[in-house]
Amino acid sequence: MFWYLEKWRRRWILKRKFISEPVWRAVVDQLPFLQGLTAEECTRLREWVTLFLHDKKINGVQGLVMTEAMGVMIAVQACLLILNLDLEYYDDWAEVIVYPRRFVLNHIVTDETGVVHTRRLVASGESWQTGPVVLSWEDVASARHEHGYNVVIHEFAHKLDMLNGSANGYPPLHSGMDPREWADVFTAAYENFCTQLARGESPVMTSYAAENPAEFFAALSEVFFVQPQRIKFHLPGVYQQLARYYRQDPAARLEKI
Repeated sequence: MFWYLEKWRRRWILKRKFISEPVWRAVVDQLPFLQGLTAEECTRLREWVTLFLHDKKINGVQGLVMTEAMGVMIAVQACLLILNLDLEYYDDWAEVIVYPRRFVLNHIVTDETGVVHTRRLVASGESWQTGPVVLSWEDVASARHEHGYNVVIHEFAHKLDMLNGSANGYPPLHSGMDPREWADVFTAAYENFCTQLARGESPVMTSYAAENPAEFFAALSEVFFVQPQRIKFHLPGVYQQLARYYRQDPAARLEKI
């Protein structure tokens, strides 16, 4: 009964809400990694975006005024992750907070001796468990797609990771996926990545991915969608796991262009 009501609610929203064609086309044209989507996938993505914008509040702060196009830009990239999953993956929170530019975070950390410290970090994004996603519009608007950088995909990958607790690089896997295989593949890839950085070698991703397994998973998700060939070539086992999890093959999709 619940699922029937939810389907009815979604149909009702889709009949009454719409994204203007000029705005939709302008946003999609700015995101080259969407070019390989089929007509069916584009339709589904637009529906997810419409429902996302209805269900979530996207609020600018520090004087930032959000336009329709800005909201669509964020929602399109957020919904790409769940294109072949479902919008219910984002059910446990309700807001996206957008700063004009990078913002300062105060993190409380305890060192090995038990002393508590406050670390001030300049961030382009943050995700809170069951809370909002926080983004820097400057970073959203100037994403360097050719380098695999994408703050929206990064933070929403954290949201998926948090569905079974704190972010740890181990999101809830689908039926048929082997948890031990996921753990083995990602642990080996993470350790090898950290070793590469220590040697001064050029890694596949930004060095921030070595911060912890959660950041590693989020950074991998960025490159998986934006520059998938890099992950498929350098980390084929990781690519296979991500393709199973997201139920997408973006490398094959982009090869058709």
